[in-house]
Amino acid sequence: MKEDAQCAARAGIIHTPHGDIPTPVFAPVGTQATVKTMTPRDLRTLGATLILSNTYHLYLRPGAELIARLGGLHRFMGWDGPILTDSGGYQVFSLQALRRVDDEGVVFRSHIDGSTHLFTPEKVIAIQEQLGADIIMPLDECTIPNDYAYNLEALARTHRWAERSLAAKRRSDQALYGIVQGGVFQDLRIQSAQFLRALDLPGYAIGGLSVGETKAEMHQVLEWLHPELPRDRPRYLMGVGSPEDLFECVARGIDQFDCVLPTRMARNGAVLTHRGRLNLRNAQYAADPMPIEEGCLCYTCTTFSRAYLRHLIMADEITGLYLTTLHNLHFMLDLMRRIRQSILDGTFMEFRHAFLASYRTAGNAQEAARTPPEHHPEDAHYPDEVTSCR
Repeated sequence: MKEDAQCAARAGIIHTPHGDIPTPVFAPVGTQATVKTMTPRDLRTLGATLILSNTYHLYLRPGAELIARLGGLHRFMGWDGPILTDSGGYQVFSLQALRRVDDEGVVFRSHIDGSTHLFTPEKVIAIQEQLGADIIMPLDECTIPNDYAYNLEALARTHRWAERSLAAKRRSDQALYGIVQGGVFQDLRIQSAQFLRALDLPGYAIGGLSVGETKAEMHQVLEWLHPELPRDRPRYLMGVGSPEDLFECVARGIDQFDCVLPTRMARNGAVLTHRGRLNLRNAQYAADPMPIEEGCLCYTCTTFSRAYLRHLIMADEITGLYLTTLHNLHFMLDLMRRIRQSILDGTFMEFRHAFLASYRTAGNAQEAARTPPEHHPEDAHYPDEVTSCR
């Protein structure tokens, strides 16, 4: 592992049964056993080394038993690289009126057909063992960040569930992470980190961030946790992954990220560049012969103009969603590779400063102000795609 001399950034490797994961790493989100509009071949070509899928969604449809019978999640979706499955806890707790929680687990109603289900820590582990992901997550209680009493109660439950999850785990080829909770409260976050560290888990996730707290509060939580988590275990910030977040959170010791941001943005005509976001729906791009970004080596930028992409988007052509998603994922994965290399080269802080100085421009702020809210009709069907974080 290589650590930066000026901050907490570090570069390492996570070993899994389906291959090594160079860190820091950004994982595209494949909620329904697919990264929307992408094929596994696309993801391999883009250089993805880890993808995330979701226990809640795959349990409801098509069912963990079916996936296991067909050879497990890797074979089912045609992806031979590492997979991480979230527990589904965030999605269940997002259902609000459709769920009830107690120490046993969470009772919820399916967003698909209204049927009633119970998730216990043991059942969530059993489902993930059927799916066969390389990295799995325990059931945890997701809270709002600023309610101390609620966070205190939920934290105790999350810790009990972590112990039950560990006791229920049977497969030795899956890495069960712990999930640090505690809102924006220093004592609760440190308590959670110390409790989970005592369980000697192979990795540690940080949940309950990017759910309404400020960026400053999120960064403060990461700074509190940095000395509390084992130095030799990966640290996974759940559901966070804008370009700015990658730099700020890598600088605070984070190794793993996942986020629907690049794919969800693409479905709404928004694309990432080194000078910020562009909303291709804007009329100014109707006759623009330029690629999304000059110098970008992705297939979209080396082949098509902004004008053509805007035409596809305005005509609701599926090809437009594919091409913008391809570009956005290329941007994020390439950016993370460059971040990793800068850590290895000892130039991370310089790279961070140069990138953010370009990305946070007045023009970017003006473009963002013209960009409509990120929403696509299909998002309504997938609770995890309504919000980009966990």
